[in-house]
Amino acid sequence: MSDFRQKALDYHALPRPGKISVELTKPAESVGDLALAYSPGVAEPVKEIAADPDAAYKYTGKGNMVAVISNGTAILGLGNLGPLASKPVMEGKALLFKRFAGLDAIDIEVKHRTTEEFINTVANIADTFGGINLEDIKAPECFEIEQELIKRCNVPVFHDDQHGTAIVTAAGMLNALEIQGKHIHDVTIICMGAGAAAVACMELLIKCGAQRERIYMLDRKGVIHTRRDDLTPHKHMFANNTDKRTLEDVLEGADVFVGVSGPDVLPPEALKLMAPNPIVFACSNPDPEIKPELAHAQRDDLIMATGRSDYPNQVNNVLCFPFIFRGALDVRAKNINDEMKVAAVEAIRSIAKESVPASVLKAANVDKLEFGRQYIIPKPMDPRLCKRVAKAVAEAAISSGASAFEALPKGYMED
Repeated sequence: MSDFRQKALDYHALPRPGKISVELTKPAESVGDLALAYSPGVAEPVKEIAADPDAAYKYTGKGNMVAVISNGTAILGLGNLGPLASKPVMEGKALLFKRFAGLDAIDIEVKHRTTEEFINTVANIADTFGGINLEDIKAPECFEIEQELIKRCNVPVFHDDQHGTAIVTAAGMLNALEIQGKHIHDVTIICMGAGAAAVACMELLIKCGAQRERIYMLDRKGVIHTRRDDLTPHKHMFANNTDKRTLEDVLEGADVFVGVSGPDVLPPEALKLMAPNPIVFACSNPDPEIKPELAHAQRDDLIMATGRSDYPNQVNNVLCFPFIFRGALDVRAKNINDEMKVAAVEAIRSIAKESVPASVLKAANVDKLEFGRQYIIPKPMDPRLCKRVAKAVAEAAISSGASAFEALPKGYMED
């Protein structure tokens, strides 16, 4: 057994199993405390909530609680291992919510026979929480699940594998294009992968200005084109009327490669086909579509990003999902709409252009970080992320009508 594997197992097992627990927020030391906490005192907030459901935000932890829900059909890079096997990942997500945004989160793993059963289960418990974070659910079922739950739930529903990945990718991509002297409206984008993350990434890049007809998406059978008869509805949205069939065909003259597929699928020599000053986001985890050292050996004009923390420019969902929920819950948004996602993109990318605090340099174990090819996106430990992203999301929720609030709470996210 490798040292790292043993360390990982020990981390999750010791000194007590798991990564999250429940803490009390009220005293429970005396008979009087218990009379207020439970019977008879608990009857008073019960009656208030029965009369006005919004009172749950005042008298319970609903407004600071996220449910992290999975069926275990697409766990990390491990595939369909079932609900129980996904529990360490879902606990990890709950840990990140608490660590980075101060949000309480509880993991829920659902066994089901049909997609409808899963949807019904989540919809029936949704009012317990301030928001629902869906995780590690395979495509194409994840699209139907999220859309149905958005319709049926009165709290924000967010499939992080889709939209968290898309938001961080878009933030890094817009900065990379700026550094490379290119505009998103003009570039040709190659997307290797056609699952949930790939579709969400491309759709958000389109909302940020990319041209759909200049996006070439590939799956295991090659380029997705209009003469294929095996396309799902979501793949069909990216079907090009083209004679190009292979990765090499579409890479010729392309500006951007986005990989959300699998390890080592981008041959190093194929990078030579791309346009000057190319951008490669190889986001497969733990092993990218191409290793950075191989890519840089082929192109010295390249901007490279991966999903790994041991290389520069990590595309990491933790840069957005805790803060998106923080902002959404703080203004009681009913959903997380496109305006809120784009606001998060702009907030994240703006931080990378500013001076980096000493605490971030120390956490990243570097002496210097400066906006450029090796630093296009903030580090996860940057303390500015919570305030800036949450506030931008909250403002967008209000201005777009997703929140019932007319203005931010006084002093919200101010120093």
